[in-house]
Amino acid sequence: MAEKPREEKGISRRDMLKTAGAAGAAALIPVPLDASTTVGALEKTSTELLAAAPAGPLMNLTAHETEILSAMVDRLIPSDEMGPGALDAGALRYIDRALSEAESDAAEAYRNGLTALDRYSEYSRGKPFTELGDKEQDSVLIDLQTGSATGAGVGFVGSSGAFFNMVKSHTWQGVFGDPQYGGNVNFTGWDLINYPGVRMRVSREEQRRLEEDQLEPVRRSAYDFEQFQAGEED
Repeated sequence: MAEKPREEKGISRRDMLKTAGAAGAAALIPVPLDASTTVGALEKTSTELLAAAPAGPLMNLTAHETEILSAMVDRLIPSDEMGPGALDAGALRYIDRALSEAESDAAEAYRNGLTALDRYSEYSRGKPFTELGDKEQDSVLIDLQTGSATGAGVGFVGSSGAFFNMVKSHTWQGVFGDPQYGGNVNFTGWDLINYPGVRMRVSREEQRRLEEDQLEPVRRSAYDFEQFQAGEED
């Protein structure tokens, strides 16, 4: 479900993200991406990271499609007083890279879905999706999630819910997955949910400190470990 507008109170954003990100924090894409590709954004400062957010078309999407996807991803995990959001974490670049490699079969579904999203927004709210306010965008995304984004030949291939869940899943992967795949820049996602980091083994003392929320986080990709490097060479 699209996140509630920031001014509304209830379940905290961080608690929601912990629940959403826990399962995927260290997850890797099932089909390995090209490990020789260097993710240069990992070495950027926060200022450089914000400046590097895609302003034009991605490799697999037009400029207009990129704008719509940016707005959608931004509403799924927006930046707020609790920390940076999905765009800051590099979720767009992760998605674009995935559509070029492991998820290439989904590229057409993205193009169709983004066009249908914009068409539905104009049909139901009178404006393109990118011109709506946060609350209206959330409302449109709720319609997508529940499968009720229909009418006037909107054009979703299958259920609008399937498209919503695909983008949401890829956004979660881009924010909370291993930074080797292009997202989670500067370990933004792991910091957001206080994920302790990839470890090959955990001592009893580390387990105790983890349970007491005192464990110092490890901020390194799984591919920095020799076991994964050896697997790539094979």
